[in-house]
Amino acid sequence: MIVNRTPRLVAAATASTLTLALALAGCGRGDGTGTAAEGSSELTEGPATGTIEVWAMGTEGELLPELAERFEADNPDATVNVTPVPWESSTEKINTAIATGEVPDVMQVGTTLMSGFVGLGGLAPTPEEIDPAAFFPGAWDTTVVDGTSYGVPWYVESRVLYYRTDLAEEAGVEAPETWEDLTAFAAGLQDAGADHGIALQTRGNSTALMYLPFYWQAGGEIMDDAGEFTLDNDAQVEALEYYSSFMRDGLAPPVLVEDEKVQNFIDGRLGSFVSGPWERANLLTTAGDDFEESFGVVPLPQDVETASFIGGSNLAVLADAANPDAAWKFVRFATDPATQVDWFEISSDLPAVQAAWDDPALADDDAVAVYDGVLETARSTPAIPTWAEIEHEIDLLIEQVVAGDLSPEDAAARMQEAATSIGTGLDRP
Repeated sequence: MIVNRTPRLVAAATASTLTLALALAGCGRGDGTGTAAEGSSELTEGPATGTIEVWAMGTEGELLPELAERFEADNPDATVNVTPVPWESSTEKINTAIATGEVPDVMQVGTTLMSGFVGLGGLAPTPEEIDPAAFFPGAWDTTVVDGTSYGVPWYVESRVLYYRTDLAEEAGVEAPETWEDLTAFAAGLQDAGADHGIALQTRGNSTALMYLPFYWQAGGEIMDDAGEFTLDNDAQVEALEYYSSFMRDGLAPPVLVEDEKVQNFIDGRLGSFVSGPWERANLLTTAGDDFEESFGVVPLPQDVETASFIGGSNLAVLADAANPDAAWKFVRFATDPATQVDWFEISSDLPAVQAAWDDPALADDDAVAVYDGVLETARSTPAIPTWAEIEHEIDLLIEQVVAGDLSPEDAAARMQEAATSIGTGLDRP
């Protein structure tokens, strides 16, 4: 069962973090694939030795000592000290540590925060012995900043469609596979008794993370291969028009109140919504295990492409780590397929390593297995130091389109203007 034990990341950063991150420190550049970098560590042969200081956030920090004990059993001359760090104070704590050089050897880094810490010169390049092909492509992309990888994907999450199966059956509609299907599906659930057929985020932090899969599905890209922003195009206009149509046509709440979503879904007042793997546990905790028979989970419908958002956390070794060799050996252990399955059974975090999904613990659980295919095509936001600032501007523009205060055409143009004005933060003196 997937359990929501960890508060999920919101892609935000303080003004000081953004300012510091605008100029990348002189870290080694990769070959453009993000597979290795000049000056990256090489893992030595043999077991790890010495003390490994690890910072992990939220519930992962509370549960990681159990996994660390297994590492210590295989590496008897190594000691792993895990320090749990609350998510809400983690960015400030890490920034201070990097600035003073008083850092752990390994730390958990939310995928949307990687570039900021790289920008401060805080993370070490990933050793070439770690194979990027072992991971979901979208997950590996979150470790790559300006062509160089600075970490390893640890666990992943993505967005899917939750829906009331009883309402769908009463309406005579099948789980949607296309945009056209989704509109008809939401209308059918509403005809079957729901106040709203679907719920989509309409305002606030990370509205863009809910919306961007629709932009990708329409064929859009945030940046091109040359590193230029590509936000003002027909795909953006189409996606904004489609996304806002649910609120405009009364199929979705004009303003989503997140705290009411789960209860409204349980009560049958909401027919479907888009969310991640943690939501299953929220539903069953609130309504009881019997409610599992009342809802289904399917991939997001496609337009010209299939796409969803990929998030989660990476493991990174600090540039000033006291024991980097043992630190990377711990990271390699934590991302071994067998260990990934063990960690899933401990934490319910979804593995970032593709081979782990062949294990019956995941493959035989229908509620989990749906994410396997979703993660194969899920995408990440750009790993650039300024992304949090750009995302904030996109959040505001989506809100204006949903409210009817801005046309999709004007919003697309303003997204491009804002992103271009802010820049990537990757330019070196």
